[in-house]
Amino acid sequence: MGTIIRSFTSRKPSEIMRIIVTTFIGVVFGFFLGVSFPTLSITKLNLPSGLLPSIDLSYIGDRYTGSYPWSFTKNNNRSSPRYRLSNDTSKIWVPSNPRGAERLPPGIVDAESDFYLRRLWGKPSEDLTTKPKYLVTFTVGLDQRDNIDKAVKKFSENFTILLFHYDGRTTEWEELEWSKKAIHVSARKQTKWWYAKRFLHPDIVAPYDYIFIWDEDLGVEHFDAEEYLKLVRKHGLDISQPGLEPNKGLVWQMTKRRGESEVHKVTEEKPGWCSDPHVPPCAAFVEIMAPVFSRDAWRCVWHMIQNDLVHGWGLDFALRKCVEPAHEKIGVVDAQWIVHQGIPSLGNQGETAEVGKPPRHGVKDRCRTEWTMFQNRLAYAENAYYKSMGIDMSNSTSP
Repeated sequence: MGTIIRSFTSRKPSEIMRIIVTTFIGVVFGFFLGVSFPTLSITKLNLPSGLLPSIDLSYIGDRYTGSYPWSFTKNNNRSSPRYRLSNDTSKIWVPSNPRGAERLPPGIVDAESDFYLRRLWGKPSEDLTTKPKYLVTFTVGLDQRDNIDKAVKKFSENFTILLFHYDGRTTEWEELEWSKKAIHVSARKQTKWWYAKRFLHPDIVAPYDYIFIWDEDLGVEHFDAEEYLKLVRKHGLDISQPGLEPNKGLVWQMTKRRGESEVHKVTEEKPGWCSDPHVPPCAAFVEIMAPVFSRDAWRCVWHMIQNDLVHGWGLDFALRKCVEPAHEKIGVVDAQWIVHQGIPSLGNQGETAEVGKPPRHGVKDRCRTEWTMFQNRLAYAENAYYKSMGIDMSNSTSP
């Protein structure tokens, strides 16, 4: 030990300084080398087999470090898609693909669908002789079959016909020739908005320029669907309905047919009903019995429909959230008009806890409850949004 000490202390100061400088430079060089090459894989080094134990390195790598054996890296999140993408070019990851399809090459992703009926034989490219441009849906019971038969005949071959059966009876409809080409969906005692939320996803109805979501109790003697859409396009309506023939069941002035015009977008209501002339029910308003949506408007409206609020009450007052300016994009087509017959067919399938009250009373009570719930949810959601954005709406005058 004494010899070692003497050997070290006997060195000249210049040699000691050179050793210190060399050591420091080596440390710095090693640090930057490590930063420049963050990943080192032993399995890719050409080392003599005698220097490594006789073990399966690939197994150890997979067992402890993921898909890159014996690697040392700054990024510990080896399971992240971005890590896999940057380190294994054979893996596909496309963030712009629809959610859940990121691992697929974009060329195979078919994100939208339709209701076109196809054959079980022949070439797929020859299945469709025509592709309907529009979709009309009716929520129906068998008791209204004759009325629906009359209504469907007002829609041309440009329309796909979709029937939602709330009474579970579909076989009897096959007596109607057009019904054999229609789409039938059956779920007992469900409303059209329940069906719409589950079967009219925007990516399913994307091929259709306009979507009609209609009740079953509409008189269509003075209605023609093709002529209706001509006026919708002419007046730039994204959300619309046919004018309603005035009768004792009429509630809103906005949806009342005017004999002197093609389309109207504003009206006058009872004093105090409208805080602004451009908001419902004086403008930007249609009822939910016979609405017609453009493709883009429906994409927004579908997301606003609540899963558990099946009657859609309150939705008519909120449709304006989906188009801008709403008082220009929402309107009533007077020249093509209908009659609301007011038949409570689905309502009669309800139940009530009150003895002696008809079943439809229970349905009406549920409708009113849902209206309040929807209004509260929408108000809460808007307030939460503005709060998250740091916007104070307490003094706002916007309706």
